[in-house]
Amino acid sequence: MNTPPIAKLALEDGTVYTGTSFGATGEVDGEVCFNTSMSGYQEIITDPSYRGQIVTMTYTEIGNYGVNAEDVESGRPHLSGFVVRQLSRRISNFRAHGGLHEYLEAAGIMGIADIDTRSLVRHIRSQGALKGVLSTIDLDDASLVAKARGSRGLVGRDLVREVVPAEAKVWTEKLSPWTNLDESPAAMPADQPHVVALDYGMKWNIARHLHDQGCRVTVLPGTFTAQQVLEQRPDGVFLSNGPGDPEPLEYAIETIRGLLGKVPVFGICLGHQLLSLACGARTFKMKFGHRGANQPVMNLEAGTVEITAQNHGFAVDEASLPSCLEITHRSLNDNTIEGVRHRELPAFSVQYHPEASSGPHDSHYLFRRFREMLSLVEQ
Repeated sequence: MNTPPIAKLALEDGTVYTGTSFGATGEVDGEVCFNTSMSGYQEIITDPSYRGQIVTMTYTEIGNYGVNAEDVESGRPHLSGFVVRQLSRRISNFRAHGGLHEYLEAAGIMGIADIDTRSLVRHIRSQGALKGVLSTIDLDDASLVAKARGSRGLVGRDLVREVVPAEAKVWTEKLSPWTNLDESPAAMPADQPHVVALDYGMKWNIARHLHDQGCRVTVLPGTFTAQQVLEQRPDGVFLSNGPGDPEPLEYAIETIRGLLGKVPVFGICLGHQLLSLACGARTFKMKFGHRGANQPVMNLEAGTVEITAQNHGFAVDEASLPSCLEITHRSLNDNTIEGVRHRELPAFSVQYHPEASSGPHDSHYLFRRFREMLSLVEQ
């Protein structure tokens, strides 16, 4: 096998890591973050929420079970770059259709392997998420660090417009049969409420869950106005996850304000932040964010703990929370807000990802709660 070319990852604070290239070659910039999941790399790679980021996996070996056509969460990879300690070139999985190196190469996504990811993650935890440049064509440390310092970053940038779908779509895909191996499928009511999902960079497993709750699902670009949404005559509106800073998304915030009180609303991740902003709260950039499939959250209503999948670098500022919003969930790692509910209107949201994919299934009940909310409004 040919020796892979050298690749370098340079951070804005002057730190440089040298490793080997996989996937595509060239040069990209992005915010360097880390994900603590032990598996699910294909779902992470295809999650549009990672737009503008260079993602580091903390688990030591990545790529050992290959990639397949069923586990994607969007039409293509969206992250800027991918960082691993060791890339497995040997695939062992009966579901695999190919290898990770070839998959990223075909998608034009750069990867770097054979660096000390433990050192990198400890550095990010200490210094916070940093802008970086990943390159196989410029191997001069000083030049790369200067490029990292001059790169765009995430704050104040509208990344949603880079990942929203071009047009509306009726969703018909079901959940994977792997989702409910230990459960009997619940009986669905005969009626089929119409849910409009505003797509700001939505993971497909969210739409699959809504469909499996017996809903007719129409996916609309997250740039649509409240009037355009209401023209679809929805029984409820879902606000999806998505990338980057929520505060520049004034068009989305105005749309949500125009929907509140007219239809039930359920938001996840970026959708949670946008719902909070529409109600008068503010958001802030976290030091290094929450990204992984093992994040503990306290359900304040039930007094129980949920192990959750998460991917966010911004959070709702509790000091700015308006009186109309009640906190329903909290992170047990840093006490940040993980869920809110409107005190007067049928609207709620969570910061984490109940659809998982990949991740634990503790929070699947939230889709059922939304479905029950639609039934109550119909009555």
